[in-house]
Amino acid sequence: MHFPGRFADQLVAEQLQRISLSFLVDDLVVRRGGVAGNIAFALGVLGQSPVLVGAVGSDFGDYRSWLERHGVDTSGVHVHDDVHTARFVCTTDDDMCQIASFYAGAMSRARDIELAPVVARVPAVDLVLVGANDPAAMLRHTDECRARGYTFAADPSQQLARLEGPEIRRLVEGARYLLTNDYEFELLQRKTGWTEEQVREQVDIRITTLGENGVQIVGRDGTELKVGVVPETGRVDPTGVGDAFRAGFLAATARGLSMERAAQLGSLVAVWVLETDGPQEWTYDRAAGLDRLRDAYGPDAARELEQILPA
Repeated sequence: MHFPGRFADQLVAEQLQRISLSFLVDDLVVRRGGVAGNIAFALGVLGQSPVLVGAVGSDFGDYRSWLERHGVDTSGVHVHDDVHTARFVCTTDDDMCQIASFYAGAMSRARDIELAPVVARVPAVDLVLVGANDPAAMLRHTDECRARGYTFAADPSQQLARLEGPEIRRLVEGARYLLTNDYEFELLQRKTGWTEEQVREQVDIRITTLGENGVQIVGRDGTELKVGVVPETGRVDPTGVGDAFRAGFLAATARGLSMERAAQLGSLVAVWVLETDGPQEWTYDRAAGLDRLRDAYGPDAARELEQILPA
């Protein structure tokens, strides 16, 4: 939904403990979404072979068909007929600030999913991304990755607000990648008590998105790389932008490209989503994308990324 104003103008600092607000919105759009769905969709569009793992309700049929048409393997999705699929309800104001509610529904059943049977059906698994999910499921899947030797990425994102320090540490330790935005990284440090240096000791690579300031990539040895954004043509909806970055980044690393090139492709997919109403409504345009990559990062970047982008 869209609120034609600023949330900040409606908040009375002295009365926040008694807050009771209703926002008259001027638009309502229902979109497909979810962290895993958004990332898997974009990976499929980019020519990868993502396997979606999660728990859904009886209302998943149309969404399943949509994902499979875009290259997503949904064989790892568990269907529960007695509940609805998780739903995120969000209102965005004119400053692109958001207030949202989240209904977990079938997501709470994800804690019953074992990864090993899914991995056994897939010819080769490069990486398990443990994204925002039922907290018990996130912990189970992370523990299983460590126990079975699966390379994994820690992407706790929205669930950092709910998780406590010991749980967060358990999700992060041993990850190939730690993916957060800058606010989430500060929250992660506060809750775990870790310094930046201590975080580096837990993961191979820390990837922190910085909004309009691009992305920061830090290796275990402290080596730091910053990559700027692809300039936007206009902001429409920020929902799913972080998921889009992850998909582009992972698509490039899966094809053996450098961290810099991966971040650049992630930034391109992210800006496509930012300029579109909905996290899966963006249109892949190879020629236009290469032009934007060339303008933002130069001909060498465009030439290397051209080799992995689907025709």
